Amino acid sequence: MGGSEEKFVAEAFASNWIAPLGANVTGFEKDISQYISREVNFQTAALISGTAAIHLALRLLNIQQNDFVLVQSFTFCGTSNPVSYEGAQIVFIDSEPDTWNMCPEALEIAILSLQGNPIKAIIPVHLYGMPAKMDEINAVAAKYGIPIIEDAAEALGSTYKNQCCGTFGDMAALSFNGNKIITTSGGGALVSSNPTYIEKARFLATQARDEAPHYQHSQIGYNYRMSNVVAGIGRGQMEVLNLRVEQRRANNARYRKYFEGINGVSFQSEPSNQFFSNYWLTCILIDPTKTGGIDREQVRVLLERNDIDCRPLWKPMHLQPVHKNALFFGDGFCEKLFEQGLCLPSGSNLTDDDFDIIFEKLNLIFKK
Repeated sequence: MGGSEEKFVAEAFASNWIAPLGANVTGFEKDISQYISREVNFQTAALISGTAAIHLALRLLNIQQNDFVLVQSFTFCGTSNPVSYEGAQIVFIDSEPDTWNMCPEALEIAILSLQGNPIKAIIPVHLYGMPAKMDEINAVAAKYGIPIIEDAAEALGSTYKNQCCGTFGDMAALSFNGNKIITTSGGGALVSSNPTYIEKARFLATQARDEAPHYQHSQIGYNYRMSNVVAGIGRGQMEVLNLRVEQRRANNARYRKYFEGINGVSFQSEPSNQFFSNYWLTCILIDPTKTGGIDREQVRVLLERNDIDCRPLWKPMHLQPVHKNALFFGDGFCEKLFEQGLCLPSGSNLTDDDFDIIFEKLNLIFKK
């Protein structure tokens, strides 16, 4: 916590207003909009999760059963599950090696291969805070007239060409889950430069209640609106967002210094100065053919046995049992990422003593 969260939450209690509306909700939405808006103004709907934001975006695009949605395979299930909620067909797209995000070439191959089918949306992800190649992805989407829903859940504070992630598509999802770079304990947001989308999202997120003195509903809605208490935490967190980005990037720099000169260990890295990652998580690849046989699992298990939490990278969604029959386009690069990849401890509150312990244990494997 940054310090001001308790003040905003106390104001919610003092006003006796803890419902999914109120001054904190309005203030949090305004803070987010001001943070991401640069040349174009964006609006925000504060919600209960990033998954809810993607779901509402699909609803706003009128995604229906048997429509096709092209989704980055290398991601968390929160990206793809909302497509299944609507009964649409998921088509998974491989990653490219520069950013580990959606491959624009595989994306276009998928579109050409599916000609004649109703392709209604593309969902790229800014994975682990690394901006995707949005110029190329947007060019493909524009060429075929397909809307983009950005999953920027992990990328608040990241930019591409000095433009905030989450501001390149028709709509974007943000997340404030407990593990994100800033958190409301649980929460998310839908952002868009189209005010009609945000107005409709707020309507759907409050059970789609029609204007009437009684409860009347002309369409199906959802209980997706963020509470005034949770939004108070978010307002305090927004005050320290830039500090959190600095802390995560400092973590990343420390790991890079440690692994200097160690063959076979590489990082998810910014391809050029046009990419600015918040480095929400520091992620590495360990190639056993270059490390003398040391692999990802050896490192993970050693750290885990010493109560140091680290995890493999996301298992690609096209390899998940629940999607065993889904189409996949690409050469399988994201499968290599899963096989060799590791997320290192990356919390904003890591101390010098914590890093000393981490590096001491890593020394046992890498003989430093």
